[in-house]
Amino acid sequence: MTHRRTILGALGGAAMVALSTAFSAAPALAQEVTLKLHHFLPQQANVPKLVLDVWADNVEAASNGRIKVDRYPSMQLGGKPPELMDQAQDGVADIVWTVVGYTPGRFPSTEVFELPFMMTNARAVSRAYWEMFEKHMKDTEFQDLKILGTWVHGPGMIHTNRAVNTPADMEGLKIRGGSRSVNSLLTKLGATPVGMPVPAVSEGLSKGVIDGTTIPWEVTAALKVPELVKNHTEFSGAALYTLTFVLAMNKPKYESLPDDLKAVIDANSGLEFSVFAGGTQADADGPARQKAVDLGNNIITLDAAATQEWRDLAQPIYDEWVADMSKRGIDGQALIDEARMLIDKYTE
Repeated sequence: MTHRRTILGALGGAAMVALSTAFSAAPALAQEVTLKLHHFLPQQANVPKLVLDVWADNVEAASNGRIKVDRYPSMQLGGKPPELMDQAQDGVADIVWTVVGYTPGRFPSTEVFELPFMMTNARAVSRAYWEMFEKHMKDTEFQDLKILGTWVHGPGMIHTNRAVNTPADMEGLKIRGGSRSVNSLLTKLGATPVGMPVPAVSEGLSKGVIDGTTIPWEVTAALKVPELVKNHTEFSGAALYTLTFVLAMNKPKYESLPDDLKAVIDANSGLEFSVFAGGTQADADGPARQKAVDLGNNIITLDAAATQEWRDLAQPIYDEWVADMSKRGIDGQALIDEARMLIDKYTE
């Protein structure tokens, strides 16, 4: 498959030769491993189809079938989306894909990428995220998990039941927000943030529990958002927001694998996989947006001047976040400066 060639090609010949050598030396009756991959989206959504299945298929193929990845979409193993990180840590699932912000404040350093108007494009930010994960988070906030990938989605935007052209238009709206930073921004805009996982958005909109939601284009089709609301507000330049994701594995499960199967997991994880995942997710924005266009929905694209009004209102969130990080013993301003430097470096 094309995606598989793309990822494995990026790994370089040396890594593949090493893997080939490991397999040729493996005993004929090698150990077989089944891994349970759990997540919150329906199987037909873009991330399961275009990212998670690609990863799982590649791992199965690279292990010559010695690793089998059973996929459990839509929380089929039980629990709710905010419980996924604990499920990976406790071994209820071997691997989970989840929104880091579903456990607010637990992995605080990741929030630097979720600050308003920080994000340029998903590939650049996903690359910066992995680098900062390895430097600042791997052995601290995520020390109890084996993290296989870190990435962000494409530009976050607003989808509402009435047109939103200015911050004043947000006054009084009940809006689903996906993270602490997003909810803080919604509050400053005069909206009422409503916390709910992505799968609950469709019912929330159809029943009037929320007036709108903040999500990227790519997931709108699976949730039927363009059929439920007719107004979509986009921003110029850096995105209003993005969310951070991880593909996380139970650490004891990973450590129990023989070395050659650890090498399979490692070869299909890390920096290049993270960039692939974020980029693939963002690439799905265009087709989803076109569905809203085809329905005749009202798509509002704010120019740089109009976007600046939103940016000005969002600025205090940075100061508040730095102060909150300081209470946790984290230099938030240093993280902001480093994230901006890396994002600028990788943004094309």
